[in-house]
Amino acid sequence: MDASAALRQGLLGLSRSKAVRQVIEKAPVSRDVVRRFVAGDGTAECVQAVADLVGDGRLATIDFLGEDTLDVAQASRTRDAYLTLLQELHTRDLTKAGAAEVSVKLSAVGQALPQDGEKIALDNARQICEAAAKAGTTVTIDMEDHTTTDSTLGIVRDLRADFPWVGAVLQAYLHRTEADCRDLAGQGSRIRLCKGAYKEPESVAYQESHDVDASYVRCLKVLMEGDGYPMAASHDPRLIEIARSLADKQLRAPESYEFQMLFGIRPDEQRRIAAAGNQMRVYVPYGDEWYGYLMRRMAERPANTMFFLRALATKG
Repeated sequence: MDASAALRQGLLGLSRSKAVRQVIEKAPVSRDVVRRFVAGDGTAECVQAVADLVGDGRLATIDFLGEDTLDVAQASRTRDAYLTLLQELHTRDLTKAGAAEVSVKLSAVGQALPQDGEKIALDNARQICEAAAKAGTTVTIDMEDHTTTDSTLGIVRDLRADFPWVGAVLQAYLHRTEADCRDLAGQGSRIRLCKGAYKEPESVAYQESHDVDASYVRCLKVLMEGDGYPMAASHDPRLIEIARSLADKQLRAPESYEFQMLFGIRPDEQRRIAAAGNQMRVYVPYGDEWYGYLMRRMAERPANTMFFLRALATKG
């Protein structure tokens, strides 16, 4: 295993450590630094951060942080948070032409509940989609660990029967993803391609960084050659340039695909990509359940870890 892969596996392990979580969450310096990568705890802070992005020529997709939902009431609270968020975005005129949309983890709206989890998640996601449609924007369904992939894609298909614009996320580190890209690269299909951010076994996922990168390029080629709307989620300059080249090769117009990056990561590059006439969407998380999110983001790319550590050092 190469060094970056070893670091990644270690960080993913820490993302599930309750002891480490308690230490980091209680450290005042951590909370200060998290503000750079998480757009506040509440709706008002998040909406203002999104307004700043849109005013700066970028787009946004917003994730209300929370997963591993353990009861129906918690799933309902997460659903209601999205409904409130979409209303506030619409009121601020931030949903026009899909400038700001939302990203939803199905585990946060009930997918893993022991009884009727898939049905509860589908019903909650449907209500979020209905609110998004009224607000004039879209929804992307996030992907989680490999054990949920079939369930998640099944729910996406159900949602697309009424909301064909619902986006899906595919993770390049899974062996299956190139085939999934071929299945989902149809007319109008919105697909976000990322590397992947969960600890997965060798039987289902590539473990070495160079293998993940190679898979990302193969998958991106399939999406760019298809009739859908690819969303290339990466901070890697080499992969961004490859995405641009593949789009040019297919004579894609700038509005037929987009780049995506995380809130707080490479903001100057985000602005440069947008200023060059490209669609640049920022993944904006908010809420107080930030620990697992942040650890996985660092695991996705070693450079993300350095961003965080440098910020800690500066605050310290």
